[in-house]
Amino acid sequence: MTPVLDTASIPPRDREEVLLNVVRETMVAVDIEHTLPAPDISARIRLGEVGPLGIFSARATAATVRRTGRLARQDQEPIVLVGLQVTGTSVVVQNGRECLLRPGDFALYESTSPYTLLYEEGVDHHFLRFPRAALALPDRSLRDITAVSLGPGNPLARLAFTYFSQLALSDELHRGAHAGAAFEPSVELLRGVVASHRGDTGSAKASSEATLGLRITQYIREHLADPDLSAARIAAAHGISVRHLYVVLSRSGISLGDWIRTRRLAERRRELAGPGGRLRTIAAIARSWGFVDATHFSKVFKQAYGVTPRDWRDHHHLPSRSARDAPRPARGPTRRAVPVGCDPSSGGRRRG
Repeated sequence: MTPVLDTASIPPRDREEVLLNVVRETMVAVDIEHTLPAPDISARIRLGEVGPLGIFSARATAATVRRTGRLARQDQEPIVLVGLQVTGTSVVVQNGRECLLRPGDFALYESTSPYTLLYEEGVDHHFLRFPRAALALPDRSLRDITAVSLGPGNPLARLAFTYFSQLALSDELHRGAHAGAAFEPSVELLRGVVASHRGDTGSAKASSEATLGLRITQYIREHLADPDLSAARIAAAHGISVRHLYVVLSRSGISLGDWIRTRRLAERRRELAGPGGRLRTIAAIARSWGFVDATHFSKVFKQAYGVTPRDWRDHHHLPSRSARDAPRPARGPTRRAVPVGCDPSSGGRRRG
């Protein structure tokens, strides 16, 4: 993980604004109140990603972080944040509860409700940003575990703290195939911590099965462009058999082949109509979304939308009406050719 921000290189008058913008752009929109005056504020922040999982590690001077009701209502994509206490202590407040975090503890809080984070001794924390949909936890289960200290008293929580800390610090896990391979285990481990805290593994298993369809369709959306996307690969990614995969999808009325084809076509249609639609051939766009036969792609596209891919692209890349209707540049007077032997001053009549 490469350091992306060190306030030592930022003028004191700009530090508050820069820190706020970095947090808002990479994690979630919050307000930050610093305990120290601007010249004494310091922070060192590092960022990373493991697939859709965002990672934010910070060491900074004392501050209070607030996610207000107004900011929570503006949220576009609900997320679940996991805060891991590295050194010192901090306090998390949400949903009418508050908890004290010591080294080795962590807590969950969600972006759709207001929360407050108190760092009176300074910040030494890893923050993990999970998409709410990927976690697929029932609302009640998530609400019951927010602002709860999870740590040494729970063996699975101890394992999770060690795992997530290593995930935050490992450059190798933030790149290439390693990132994709680590995301699903991260989700399942956090789900297991929630289940173990509730002490109801039976409900956890039922919950996992109930949300399996959601996790499968999300996985397919994330890999639509992969030409080797298949039932076997999807099933293996979720630890189930191909037969079980089809059973789960059928409960939601989904035919796997049709569902994938429909969404791939929609992505191709969007790309053809977009600003880059003229920059690539139709065959190249088809291949980029897993359709290797361009002729078959054109046939299926027309069956679905009633128009060929080329006509669809041309329709969205015609010159604008204003350009077509713009007046042509005025031309100067043209000189009429005068036959040899004619007098120009006499209107072209022949002399003599």
